[in-house]
Amino acid sequence: MNVQFFTGQASDLVTFMLGAQTFGVPVLQVQDVLNNQKIARIPLAPAQVCGSINLRGRIATTINVRRCLNLPPKTGSASMFIVVENKEELYSLMVDKVGDVMSLSMTDFEPNPINLDPAWKAIAGGVFRLKDQLLVVLDVLRLLNLVHMQSGGVSSKA
Repeated sequence: MNVQFFTGQASDLVTFMLGAQTFGVPVLQVQDVLNNQKIARIPLAPAQVCGSINLRGRIATTINVRRCLNLPPKTGSASMFIVVENKEELYSLMVDKVGDVMSLSMTDFEPNPINLDPAWKAIAGGVFRLKDQLLVVLDVLRLLNLVHMQSGGVSSKA
C-alpha cells in the first residue's frame, strides 16, 4: 500500500460497500462522492468500464469495481460513485454504497492476507482488522493500472 496517503499513526479512509464487504479508500485520494449518475456508454469498452459521467464539465471514466473483483451484478438500489484523480484524469468508481470516513490506527493495518482472493489481492493495499469485520483498503493506483492494462489503455481523454 502506498502509505504516503496515511498521516502519522492514523489512516483516514472513506468507506464503501460491495455487498456485505467493507472497503476503504484513503481520504486524500477522494475528490468527490456522488449519488446515482447518468452514465454515457463508451462503445467497445471493456466490461469494467461502464462509460463516463460529466462532473462539472470534466469527463470521468466510470469503473465498475464489482466487475473488477469478479462479483455478481448489483441488484436493487442505485449505485454511488467515488471520484478519484490520476494523472490529471478523473475516474468515478461505481460502488454499492458509500459509508463514513473512518480514522483507524496504523497499528491495526496489515498486509494482504495470503488467503485473500487473487482478484482482490491485485487491487488491495492491505487490510484493517476491525472488531467484527475485515476492511480491505483499495489501492486506487493498482485498480486503475489493472483496468488500464485489461482495457488496452481506455482513457477518459479518448
